[in-house]
Amino acid sequence: MVGVSARFPSGRYAKRQALLAAVESVRDVVAANVDVTEQGRTLAPAVVEAFRESGLFTLKLPEVLGGAEADPVVQMDVIEAVAMIDPSAAWSMFIGSAVTGGVSANASDELLEVLFEGDRFPCMAGTLKPDGLATPVEGGFRVTGRWGWGSGICHADYVSALVLCPDLGTMIRCVVPIADVTVHDNWHVMGMKGTGSCDYELDDVFVPDLFASDLMKTPQRRGGQLYRLGLPGYVINEHAIFALAIARLALNTASDLAIEKKRGYGAGTTIADREVFQRAVATGDLRLKACRAYAVDVLERLFEAAADGPPDPHIQGEARAMATFCTDEAIAVTGELFRHGGGTAVFLGSVLERCLRDLYTVQSHFVVNDSSYEVYGQQLLGLIEDSPLR
Repeated sequence: MVGVSARFPSGRYAKRQALLAAVESVRDVVAANVDVTEQGRTLAPAVVEAFRESGLFTLKLPEVLGGAEADPVVQMDVIEAVAMIDPSAAWSMFIGSAVTGGVSANASDELLEVLFEGDRFPCMAGTLKPDGLATPVEGGFRVTGRWGWGSGICHADYVSALVLCPDLGTMIRCVVPIADVTVHDNWHVMGMKGTGSCDYELDDVFVPDLFASDLMKTPQRRGGQLYRLGLPGYVINEHAIFALAIARLALNTASDLAIEKKRGYGAGTTIADREVFQRAVATGDLRLKACRAYAVDVLERLFEAAADGPPDPHIQGEARAMATFCTDEAIAVTGELFRHGGGTAVFLGSVLERCLRDLYTVQSHFVVNDSSYEVYGQQLLGLIEDSPLR
């Protein structure tokens, strides 16, 4: 079986410190390429290589394969640190690590030998939404379909596609080399411009049995409880902390701006001297801290619940609603700060402008849409018991 020396220590505190040190090691590269990433509409090549070399792309990879296999709360700290430098880079980092980590935890040893050929960590892209059609044929499947939000696909070695297979009454996860994939250059968007979240398509592509697995029957072959979190538990921490980190970046930026910027007719006064802004800073800070504390509480309970098997739908439902609430609060806090930024904030490329449009873009993601509140409310009322992903 594929296996390399672990890059990060096993203990929680030591692992956290090592991962945050890895973030510091790439800080200058990420910061220097913010505009390159934004204008290129995908992660800058120098940042891709820095994430590879630092091990940050292995955030969710099983330890037995040389990955960090960080728990959800440690992941939050790492994602937050990168997002404070460049949100698009952070998004690309955690999406890539989530897809590759999830595939690697369940893949056969034979498949891993191919994916990790040369002991180089493979970058993968993929989405949670199933689509397309997989038709069983001798030796594998013929697959046709198109998927959206393929974040990081422009630097991916493989894609993971969830495909419906009516003939077998199940869902197939296909791992396909990027050479067999059609990538549509359609990521022309308001925010999160640098994530390269293009559509990707398979047009009657043959996927050998080795690269296809029944998502409902494939067992967990390696790694611990991180890979028993299920959906949305496996990815929900990413969405919660990502929104909060962007709002924290906006708060820090607005606070720095307020010391020097004046508003008012004539001489005016600095924004920082205005009581209304002082209140906005205070309440914004408290709201973000409260959301983060609640997120940690939910994620710790979710992770503990996965010790012996997949967490039940109720904690999954609460976790998804929590991430949506964090996103909503982040947008509210950032919107108020943007208003105080005045004319400085409205220019394209300003930090406050980027924060606002990035948040309005990520809130459109299915995981954090309003259906999460409906489902959690139905659970609290005892109306449903099933999956929170609707």
